[in-house]
Amino acid sequence: MRMLLLAAAMLAATSAALAQPAAVVEGVQMPAWIERDGKAPAPLTPGMELKSGDRLRTGAGARLLLKLAEGSFVKLGENGRLQLAELLPSKDLFKATLGVLEGAFRFTTDLVVKQRRRDININVAQVTAGIRGTDLWGRSRADNQIVCLIEGKIEVGAPEEKPVTMDQPLQFYQRSAGKTQPVAFVDRKQLDEWARETEIEKGRGALRRGGTWKLELAVADDQAGALAAYDPLRAAGYPAEIRPTKEGDKLRYVVRIAGLPSKAEAEALGAQLRGMKGVAAPRVTR
Repeated sequence: MRMLLLAAAMLAATSAALAQPAAVVEGVQMPAWIERDGKAPAPLTPGMELKSGDRLRTGAGARLLLKLAEGSFVKLGENGRLQLAELLPSKDLFKATLGVLEGAFRFTTDLVVKQRRRDININVAQVTAGIRGTDLWGRSRADNQIVCLIEGKIEVGAPEEKPVTMDQPLQFYQRSAGKTQPVAFVDRKQLDEWARETEIEKGRGALRRGGTWKLELAVADDQAGALAAYDPLRAAGYPAEIRPTKEGDKLRYVVRIAGLPSKAEAEALGAQLRGMKGVAAPRVTR
């Protein structure tokens, strides 16, 4: 009986690990979109579960924060494109291949989860970084790719070149105009400037997983009126939603964005969107 109970407990733990989403959106500084299964782009929203094959994109001034199943975080800066080429969570090993097609990114791991087994490769254009529990920053541009080690150890290389091992903080690898440069060190001030490119900024109306504040953007008497505000917002990378509500005996349609972490962030987003088609007087609610 004890053996049966133990086996059942192990099976339950394994099932729970496999049921856990491979990655989830933790925060979005809009505009940002997801492209999935050949469908039209849709706005990203906190709490959205991600899977292999998803392609993520950020617009001007945007930022994106993802959490992988094994506890690491991936950040993407403005005008970025990230492909989740492979996400394979399991009880014993988390495997992933991420493609940074454009923009700045950061991969970081909390102290608590650094010892968990992972096999993660990040492709920055033609440069590949193999990660074994570390913290790194990088950027992909048409004629320039950078990978900077913040902590840990990584192997970086381009096709038909011997990989370079970096194991000292602030070492960085750079490939410009198709040529690999010698590994060098960056000063802390420069790294801080780079890091700001991938951090969600305060006061920019970013959404967060678990955020409880809402911003009402428009109220219409019918669905057609609500869609007149909803469609342009969604196309522009803002995850608007329509909620029917009753005022006395009358049914009205509220266009809103939910998931804001504070009143201040909701007000900041309202200031950004005021004047957009259908958005005249945004109202903050809880």
